[in-house]
Amino acid sequence: MKIIILGAGQVGGTLAAHLADENNDITLVDSNADRLNELQDRLDIGVVTGHASHPDVLRRAGADDADMLIAVTNSDEINMAACQIAYALFRTPKKIARIRATAYHDHPELFCNKLIPIDFIISPELLVTHYIQRLIEYPGTLQVLDFAKGKAQLVAVKAYSDGPLVGNELQEIRRHMPHIDTRVAAIFRKDRAITPKATTVIEAGDEVFYIAAKKNILPVLSELRNVDRNYKRIMIAGGGNIGLRLAQSIEKNYKVKVIERDYKRCRQLSETLNHAIVLHGSASDNDLLASENIDDIDIFCALTNDDDANIMSSLLAKRMGARKVITLITNTAYVDLMQGGEIDIAISPQQITMGSLLTHIRRGDISSVHSLRRGVAEAIELIAHGDERSSKIVGKSLDDINLPEGVTIGAIVRNDEVLIAHRNIVIKTDDHVILFLADKSKIKHVERLFQVGFSFF
Repeated sequence: MKIIILGAGQVGGTLAAHLADENNDITLVDSNADRLNELQDRLDIGVVTGHASHPDVLRRAGADDADMLIAVTNSDEINMAACQIAYALFRTPKKIARIRATAYHDHPELFCNKLIPIDFIISPELLVTHYIQRLIEYPGTLQVLDFAKGKAQLVAVKAYSDGPLVGNELQEIRRHMPHIDTRVAAIFRKDRAITPKATTVIEAGDEVFYIAAKKNILPVLSELRNVDRNYKRIMIAGGGNIGLRLAQSIEKNYKVKVIERDYKRCRQLSETLNHAIVLHGSASDNDLLASENIDDIDIFCALTNDDDANIMSSLLAKRMGARKVITLITNTAYVDLMQGGEIDIAISPQQITMGSLLTHIRRGDISSVHSLRRGVAEAIELIAHGDERSSKIVGKSLDDINLPEGVTIGAIVRNDEVLIAHRNIVIKTDDHVILFLADKSKIKHVERLFQVGFSFF
């Protein structure tokens, strides 16, 4: 596909790298020439320096025949104007824009071809808030991802030495839970993907991804590891957009404290939030943390716009007794360095946003894409179309489908029923098929597998 990306910040740069690796024709537009040169030196992409919403800049970027425009600059207004101009002057088929302000999200009727022609809106803040909320709801998890509108979920957990199944084969899960169906979709051991088999033995330190119907997630979690007690007390460092949204979404069910440095913002937060306590100060102030009983906090969430501040406050909170720390880190190089040590979960907003974008970029009828393992692996939900004559998968049992190495089918959602993948299950038209790709380079093979061909009579 020929794709124009507006904005070479963290999201735009990460997206350009991801899509260039998949042999798309990418042109990146930004007013910062130095940043563009830096990205062009290491990526096979075209670059255009200029204002992202100016018609002449869009024309130089190839808007005349582009398949898609993705506007992810730091300005909502520039993103909206760029989509408007791309539609009016160039009739760009698909337009995606990052919109941050809740004032715009409150009026979805604005976004149509007659008014503001944007086909899909992404909000990294909303995506990150939802992501953290899931981690709070399921104690002890590293990742919780929804498929088929929440009917099925993929969960990542770390196996600890005292866990119930460490040292045992995967087939023990079925023996322990004969009435609950689940499947381990993948195991990562020391950053290496292992294709799970019935005889695979779980080792301490393994990152285990399993899929099940939503109602069965917690029972399976208790089999894979000793379940953490439910969280009650949450402390949020940073009262920006993400911190505020998270506090609003959980304050009814948890005891929430928000720490914010800016006094004006503190006043705004206290007027907006109904139950959470708002504290004025620095999350790196050990006296403040001690006075607020940090050793009694179940989860400390560092959600400011400053990576260094998030990392330092998280390390301090952990050493002072917080049970778990979740840290927002925009520099992707830091994420791998920090996760798994004193920082329990490092969150990359770019990787979370990536899955939402890829859902609309990939070929085929894709309902959702989730980027896993910092972009190395993916979980995707594809809808099967066609019939036995026109499709390579419809009418076939899972055992007869020729999947590339490293790709596994975890589950099938058929109407409201979640069918965990077993070799005798036959795929039907309109099934939602959930696949796990330990190596995202296999995506082209999977897309071809789901393509509908001609029927011959």
